[in-house]
Amino acid sequence: MDEEYLYFVSQMKQKLGIDIALYKETQMKRRLTSLRNKRGYQDFKQYLQALNKDEQLLQEFVDRLTINVSEFYRNPKRWDILQKKIIPVFRKEKQTLSIWSAACSTGEEPYSIALMASEHFPDLHVQIFATDIDELVLEKAEQGVYTEQALKDLPGNLKKKYFKESHGLYSIDKQLKRYVTFKKHNLLADRYPQNMDLIVCRNVLIYFTDQAKEIIYRKFSDALVEKGVLFVGSTEQIFSPQKYGLTLMETFFYQKV
Repeated sequence: MDEEYLYFVSQMKQKLGIDIALYKETQMKRRLTSLRNKRGYQDFKQYLQALNKDEQLLQEFVDRLTINVSEFYRNPKRWDILQKKIIPVFRKEKQTLSIWSAACSTGEEPYSIALMASEHFPDLHVQIFATDIDELVLEKAEQGVYTEQALKDLPGNLKKKYFKESHGLYSIDKQLKRYVTFKKHNLLADRYPQNMDLIVCRNVLIYFTDQAKEIIYRKFSDALVEKGVLFVGSTEQIFSPQKYGLTLMETFFYQKV
């Protein structure tokens, strides 16, 4: 890692509380170099000076840093398992479920959980805590307005029941919004919420170094209640879950033991 980039990384950590060094270096440096060049800055020293002066440029930088690709019911088979095998286990012993959607992006994931709760578990009291590091995507999440592409994996009857279409955009039902509380949170720096029954964090950790992943998995485990479940993405299998006090429950679902 060259000195100029290293200095840039350290300054961004001070300014934003985001440690870029904990992201995979090759991918992140390529992404940020591309953005820097697109804006016409020849090196990271110039780019840093511009970021310190221009709030809009800084927000664009944060957006590029945080990868915001999401859809409702992304990888539907996994959601099927959540609905048919995981939540029913909780339901036998609990009437209230505390769920954390970590790195929730523009809200498709926590709203998918809310939709599932409303449709299949109306007797359960479900509280969903949804967090992301990017304030801009959290604002979009709170608005709850989506393109048709974001709803492509959602069954047609659910789209009709829970969304109102206008000019090609779909607004989510206000009843579902009541399930979810959005808040800014940095997985690498902030305190984790505690006593969670279910933590959903999918397709995010692939961008972090192995060292950062280990820290996050340990903190997730600590944040779960006994027998709580961590639901990860299809590229994020945990190969030694016992290291974190977890055991494989179903593919991509790990239970705290």
